[in-house]
Amino acid sequence: MNNTLKKCIKYSIASISISLLAINAYAETAQEKGLRIAKEADARDAGFDDFTAHMQMLLRNRTGQKSVRQIEIKTLEGKGEGDKTMSIFNSPADIKNTRMLTFSHGLKPDDQWLYLPALKRVKRIASRNKSGPFMGSEFAFEDLGSQEVEKYHHTFLREEPCANNWTCYVIQRTPAYQYSGYTKQIVWVDKQEYRPVKIDFYDRKDAHLKTLTSSGYREYIGRYWRPSTMQMQNHQTGKSTTLQWTDYRFKTGLTARDFNKNTLKR
Repeated sequence: MNNTLKKCIKYSIASISISLLAINAYAETAQEKGLRIAKEADARDAGFDDFTAHMQMLLRNRTGQKSVRQIEIKTLEGKGEGDKTMSIFNSPADIKNTRMLTFSHGLKPDDQWLYLPALKRVKRIASRNKSGPFMGSEFAFEDLGSQEVEKYHHTFLREEPCANNWTCYVIQRTPAYQYSGYTKQIVWVDKQEYRPVKIDFYDRKDAHLKTLTSSGYREYIGRYWRPSTMQMQNHQTGKSTTLQWTDYRFKTGLTARDFNKNTLKR
């Protein structure tokens, strides 16, 4: 073997080694990829300022008996912090004017207050009670705040086909905040618009507790995707709660003054 050929082989091996080192240096871990997906989903939904909507909550028990509640939702986007949300019950008569105010945070527990018109007082929801059911539904109090990225540790699991012929990222997120009722959540996020399609929730015994399925997505003001239907199925009790969303309105001019404890009583 002549010297020229030896040099060519040497340089080729060196080039391959450098390329492999570069690939390894930029290869994402499952945790890094999971976090990147979560941040991209969060960024896609940033900048909506505020929105209002009407929501019908349909509760079904194990035998199929139904009850319906009508709720008005107001949300103010957080600037450097979590969103603020006001939920106002308009019917049925026995819970009319019940209101809940949520200030979402990252690792700090969400602040939540419930106004009970029968008692004419505001009750603060303790941070240890966030895993409890909201107004008899299959949604826990902790499900109702905005899902800030820093609330979870994210791990990419795989890609696979999902609803509407979409391809989804499947990521696992484990709560980083205290007093969660879940050990983990498995989340399906579509690759095209980063919309959450399905979430499996696992209880403190790591048993599959319930599944949230979101469907009927519509795009608003050219950017923001919202579902028309969200169904939470409890696999352990047989109960379910379906949320039907209508009348989304964005950038309505809401301010922080619309979201404080005093407004709960008005």
